[in-house]
Amino acid sequence: MLYYLFDYLEKRFDLLGAGVFQYISFRAGMAAFVSLLIALVFGKRIISFIQNKQIGESIRDLGLQGQMEKKGTPTMGGLMIILCIIVPTILFAKLTNVYIVLLLISTIWLGFIGFMDDYIKVFKKNKEGLQGKFKIVGQVSLGLIVGITLLYNSSVVVREYKSSDGTVSTTQSSTSFEDKQSNITTIPFFKNNELDYGSITCFISDSCTPILYVLVVILVITAVSNGANITDGIDGLAAGTSAIIALTLCIFAYVSGNAIFASYLNIMYIPNSGELVIFGAALMGACIGFLWYNSFPAQIFMGDTGSLTLGGLIAVMALAVRKELLLPLLCGIFLIENLSVMMQVSYFKYTKKKYGEGRRIFKMSPLHHHYQKSGFHESKIVTRFWIVGILLAILSLATLKLR
Repeated sequence: MLYYLFDYLEKRFDLLGAGVFQYISFRAGMAAFVSLLIALVFGKRIISFIQNKQIGESIRDLGLQGQMEKKGTPTMGGLMIILCIIVPTILFAKLTNVYIVLLLISTIWLGFIGFMDDYIKVFKKNKEGLQGKFKIVGQVSLGLIVGITLLYNSSVVVREYKSSDGTVSTTQSSTSFEDKQSNITTIPFFKNNELDYGSITCFISDSCTPILYVLVVILVITAVSNGANITDGIDGLAAGTSAIIALTLCIFAYVSGNAIFASYLNIMYIPNSGELVIFGAALMGACIGFLWYNSFPAQIFMGDTGSLTLGGLIAVMALAVRKELLLPLLCGIFLIENLSVMMQVSYFKYTKKKYGEGRRIFKMSPLHHHYQKSGFHESKIVTRFWIVGILLAILSLATLKLR
């Protein structure tokens, strides 16, 4: 909204300073600042409102140190995160940009799924929450919307450069170019690091390419969303990890959406993707602002309203900048938390069937609970997970040149 207002004021009245809103860096900084400000100013009021409505977390006794002390802590704090994302995005982003529209839809969509899950847990007193099949249906439906939009929307393009010998490349090799719809993505650490999904299905039929791509989008959104949900088990872990990932995706979006940086780094240029930086900055600010109240000892939990939304938005942003194959590295914390649960459950079932008694790999899953059972304080666990997350982010950024 403010972008259009100041654009009008500059063109109509030549207002001094209005042109600064043309810069993505300025608008991204303002989005992060306003997001953080909303959390800090209105956070206490939101927590008080939730407490008055008696929306408290019901704790299942797992024998973890300090666990039962958290009983009754306000949950559904994801509503604060969603508010801190949507307001700055509406204020500072171009609302006609297809990526911004897609991410706003994703925010509301995933927030609603998470809210329904939390609502059933809190008000219906059903610890299982929303049935898994309904969550999956919601995530798959969003995956279809995102996948089809990224495939067929005329504004979702990559720039292809044509050299004098007729060779076509997405990295700048000449001054002749064409912006085209494409399903190309990036393979990290490879020199010729572009993968066309069509090359996978070419031996079957070209008509299978859209199906494969949409299936990949559904898988990515579902996996990362659930990974963030599982990671949200101790104070500050999911929010802090998501903030690190969001900042990294902001950098990817900035260089991919800027023709000069894309040319210098020899990466594909994705027109219109620069606006993702504004959304990513708002996402990062929301996570940091939420941490003010969610750090140990937590005054509020994000609940599934927040964790499902954060994971899903990270997935959609990565898909938009064509870095979905980098997510296992960038979201390594989410991945290892997910794998620890899968390994624990699978091994328990296998040993129960073979030996008549279930055995465990970890003292408890997800992995952060294993360390809690080992006697580590949750603050130390969270801090060390953040450090690992930062290292993974640095390694992910290194793929811009290491290939």
